[in-house]
Amino acid sequence: MKVKAVKLYEKGFMSQPFAFGGEEGQDKFDKNVKYRSSLQNFLIDTGSEVILVDTGMPLEAPDMVADDDAPIYIGQRIEDYVSALKTAGYSKDEVTKIVVTHKHEDHTGELRAFPNAKIYIGKEDADALKLDGPNIIRPTFSDGPFYNFPRAEKIAENVYMLEAIGHTNGNSIIIAKDGDLFYMFHGDVTYTDEALYENKLSIIYENREKARETLNNVREFVRNHKTIYLSTHTPLGYENLEEMRIVDLNNPVETKPLEDIVYKTATGKYICSICGYVYDPELGDETNGIPAGTAFEDLPDDWRCPLCKKGKDKFSKA
Repeated sequence: MKVKAVKLYEKGFMSQPFAFGGEEGQDKFDKNVKYRSSLQNFLIDTGSEVILVDTGMPLEAPDMVADDDAPIYIGQRIEDYVSALKTAGYSKDEVTKIVVTHKHEDHTGELRAFPNAKIYIGKEDADALKLDGPNIIRPTFSDGPFYNFPRAEKIAENVYMLEAIGHTNGNSIIIAKDGDLFYMFHGDVTYTDEALYENKLSIIYENREKARETLNNVREFVRNHKTIYLSTHTPLGYENLEEMRIVDLNNPVETKPLEDIVYKTATGKYICSICGYVYDPELGDETNGIPAGTAFEDLPDDWRCPLCKKGKDKFSKA
């Protein structure tokens, strides 16, 4: 079995209140403390199948503009998803299956690039995205428990999809088992590994009680099994993979300083830092009755992202 990172964005950051403040509240944490951020997805090469875990941002998505006050800035684009997949050594025609951790656009942006692959995604998230067709599979998680996770479905030999509700109502975790070693692709159960070690929820969830339950299950699992923790929004995700670093909750990872941030000129568009939705003033927001030509600053205070329903404060300049 081979596991590889598909690297998409680099040199970003996130604030401690964003990454840690989901239960105690953001005001309990220091906004001046920032952790490195990035965006990468992963693939599993079983030898007989190439399975993707998520598919990055849409090709046409504008880059965020770095703003020191933003809760999260995923960084500058390295490559679009299909190009990054090629850099990792694979063509899109080799992909047989895609397993989606959750519905947000930075995890589903290029599903369309793989029309012949089977796509596994939690029912609630598939319904939210209005996905349909013979290649869309809504798992029933009827294969019984996977260790301490109550509900699981086998996707391929030694590859499992686990129900892990919380971040979204259709959230899943993917596990690849290689002997006594486990690779855990968790989507956004945590945004940075420091939150795993500190046992903190981010501020982004659709069900806080279930998000806590899922993080508890993750911590119990990694405490009892040799696990490489593969995160989406921190360079620790691919660094853990490159170093084959096993989680040890008693020995937290080193927090490294931020890389050099590249500051660019804003376009007038805004991008949701949670799900990747782009607000374009030239188009407005027909779903919420916002006419074309409405500047972001002129949106009503109670306006919400059409996709993830978060407020204006979660948007960053693009």
